[in-house]
Amino acid sequence: MPSNKILQEKEQFVNELAEKIKKSACGVMVDYMGINVADDTKLRKSLREADVEYFVVKNTLLKLAFEKAGISGLDEHLAGPTAIGLSESDLIAAPKLIYKQVESSKGAFTIKAGFMEGAAVDVKTIEEYAKLPSKEELVAKLLFMLQSPVQRLAIAISEIAKKSEEAA
Repeated sequence: MPSNKILQEKEQFVNELAEKIKKSACGVMVDYMGINVADDTKLRKSLREADVEYFVVKNTLLKLAFEKAGISGLDEHLAGPTAIGLSESDLIAAPKLIYKQVESSKGAFTIKAGFMEGAAVDVKTIEEYAKLPSKEELVAKLLFMLQSPVQRLAIAISEIAKKSEEAA
């Protein structure tokens, strides 16, 4: 039987983890068993730069934290080694970076499941979010679309001016 001190520490950890989960826009659970140290270090660095918190957690503690956070439907994925990436503000950062690692590991590193905005999601949904263009790409596309009609109008006016000069 564990001591009261250890039980209190675990309870405090579960409460803190539940709060992190509640504050997170997105979380991705992975099976990290097939990743080597160099790849794990690279992954952790890229996640840290994107403000994604990534850590290994015991399945029993994660299950309790999900219950406290009000997220259900992930219990079936809590088997084997589990790490979780949590992103508070960016819904796409964690899926994108972790999926990139999954692709480069050729199946050794796998996504189990995740949650987005307080609801459980499957691997397919996480992969769909991971394949979305980044915010910068979307802004660039929007600006191009907004600029295109103005640019075409300027070209048309320029051509009209050239023709009227030629006629004069």
